Amino acid sequence: MKRSLFALALAAAIPFSAQADDKLSYTYIEGNYNYVDADGGAEADGFGVRGSFEFGESGFYGFGGWNQVEIDGINVDVDSTELGLGYGHGLSDNLDLISEIAWNDIDVDGFGSEDGYRASVGLRGSFTENFEGLIKANYNDGDNADGDFTGTIGAQYKFTQTWGMVGEATFGEGGETYLVGLRASF
Repeated sequence: MKRSLFALALAAAIPFSAQADDKLSYTYIEGNYNYVDADGGAEADGFGVRGSFEFGESGFYGFGGWNQVEIDGINVDVDSTELGLGYGHGLSDNLDLISEIAWNDIDVDGFGSEDGYRASVGLRGSFTENFEGLIKANYNDGDNADGDFTGTIGAQYKFTQTWGMVGEATFGEGGETYLVGLRASF
């Protein structure tokens, strides 16, 4: 079911990409609010920052982010850090096939930390001059955790060429993560 939903979303995104005329920017900085709904009923929320820098016209970009959420009811902070490298291959003027690899660290206050990595592949495209979307499949693995496949879907509404509002949701066996943020693209 997850695979057919992913394929349907990809097929729906491709025709809209021909309507946009805006190059995708991989250089941005963003502040965001995060909400985590983990399996087993645990919930957490907090804030974070993330950014990306495109290396010229090569298609390669570096990215990173940090966020901190507090688990409801037990007041335990969870800090997450991610650093990675990505590549956007243009399928058309406004649709890119993206691939990413990232190192991540999750530090649970008082309980230790977990190093791991994420590998992703997906599509990012402009539907209109002010609206773009993202869909990707992720594989996450860590020192003390079994590998897990997740899916991410996201969108950005651009108020201006620089400023936009972003939203993102990641779904997996361990639960869901939702993000809403303000992005400045350069």
